[in-house]
This record gives sequence, structure tokens and C-alpha cells, in this order.
Amino acid sequence: MRSRSGAFAKYAWFVLAFNILVILWGVFLRASKSGDGCGRHWLTCGGEVVPSAPELKTVIEFTHRITSAFDGLLVILLLAWAIYRWRSLRDEGFENFELKAAVGAFVFVVIEGLLGAGLVLTGNTAETLTPERPFWMAAHLVNTLILLTFLTLTAWFASGGARLALKADSRARIVIAVAVAAFLCIGITGSIAALSSMIFPSQTLAEGLDKDFSATSNFLLRLRLLHPIISILSAIFLIFAAGWLRRRSNDDRGVVRWSNILSILVLVQIAFGAATLLTLAPIVMQLGHLLLADAIWISIVMLAASYFSRGEPNLA
Repeated sequence: MRSRSGAFAKYAWFVLAFNILVILWGVFLRASKSGDGCGRHWLTCGGEVVPSAPELKTVIEFTHRITSAFDGLLVILLLAWAIYRWRSLRDEGFENFELKAAVGAFVFVVIEGLLGAGLVLTGNTAETLTPERPFWMAAHLVNTLILLTFLTLTAWFASGGARLALKADSRARIVIAVAVAAFLCIGITGSIAALSSMIFPSQTLAEGLDKDFSATSNFLLRLRLLHPIISILSAIFLIFAAGWLRRRSNDDRGVVRWSNILSILVLVQIAFGAATLLTLAPIVMQLGHLLLADAIWISIVMLAASYFSRGEPNLA
């Protein structure tokens, strides 16, 4: 039995949207080289609970910490509300899918905070480059995507999304698994490209290309070309996967909607990514690029959820 609460569903979507804002501010923090604004201090900022006479980068870093803490509180409330709904409705046969998703969101928002603290305490912020930093960033990225997945599924179930029959179609599982793996490769290579561009900036596109192919360049710069190559190949596969799932679903309305949204977003991202590269990735372009990437990931989750819930009633 499914039960939908309009207020809870709206709140779940709000928490998802707020998380995206926190993520974007985190990108602004990195791109503006403000990650060391509080020094190597956590939970305090520069040894103070509230920084006095802060520099601009301290304000940016402290604001990110405040919004991240508030985000944690929002997720805790989401979990508490999901528990309350389950306890109130379990005697009526209420299935706790949204509770399971909210538990996942809580776990990964805690890990998100710990990873952020780890970056600060180990000094892997601003323009500091250590051998471990790319791995820290990759872990941070993967955790963020998992967090967005659980938040999206919480909102999906709260809005009346049905049970996911994941075992029903093995071919579809493989296609979606490859799509997820491809997107993770895009994200990881993108984080490496963004880090290398920040630490080793170029004044012109030609200078950047010279660095990419120079044998004396840092290994991160020589890895930077992987991002556009993997992005184009993965974009082709994502569009193929969206169309394949749409046809295989017999044009189910939900699958068609998210298949179209995913395909459009991928095409827009290709164009936006090219523009970001040609303009040497100013901060505003980086923010737009990441916003589109988050939207694509959420679309993949929604497409998969729509596909695997076909034939199930949305509400009891």
C-alpha cells in the first residue's frame, strides 16, 4: 500500500533543491580558492566559533559550513518525518520505501560532512595539491551523487512513486548500470579537470592545450583531456540508453517524460561544456556546468525509477 502526503512530498523536494544549492556553493568555494578561509580548523573557523573581522574567503568558507550544517538539520527532519509517517500508517499496510530512502540520505549527508572535514583538516583546500587530493575529491563527488540519489528517491516515493521491480528486467539493469558508471567517470574526470585548471590556470586556450600535451606538465594536466573525451562518448550512450528504455517501456508516460528530459539535458550540457572550455571556465560557467550535471544525474535516477515501477499503481 502506498500513501502520499502532499506536505511531506513538497518538503522532500525542497530538501533535494536545497542540497543542490549547497553543492553549487561548494563549487563556488573551490573555484574562488576560498577553501582555506577557516584555516585547518573544524568545527571552529580559524579557532573561533564565529570569525571576527573575516576576509572575504573566510566569509565564503564559513557560509558554506553554515549552509551545510543547516542542510544536515533538514535531512534529520526529513528522516524524523518519514519515521513518524511510517509509525502512523504501518497498521494500514503502509510500505516504508520513503523511510529507507530517507535513512540512506541521512547516512550519506553525515559522510558528506565528514569528507568536508577531512579535506579541511588534511589541508586539501584552495590551491594546495597533494597526491591524495584527487582521491578526496573523487570520494566527495561519488558520495554527493549517492546522497542526491537517496534524496530523489525519498521525494519520488513521497510523491506516490511505486515499488521498484529491479529484478524484472536484467537487460535494463545492465543499461542503467553502464549509464551510472559512465556518469561517474564523467564526474571524476571532471573534478580532476576542474582541480588542475584551478591550480594551473591558463590565459589562453592554446596555452592550456600546450600544457595538456607537455611531458613536463603535472600529471593532472595531462589527465585533463580525458574529461571531454569521456563526456562525449558517455553522452552518446546516455542518449542511446534513454531512447532504448523509452521504446522498451512501450512508451510509458513517465518513462517517455524522463527519457526526453535526460536527452535534452545531455545535449544542452555538451554545448555548455564546450562553451565552458572555450571561455577558460570562469566561475559562473563552472556553476552552470555543475547544475546541469546534477540535473542529468537526477534525471537518470527518475528515469530508472519510472522504468522499474511501470505497471505498479502510484497510490493504493
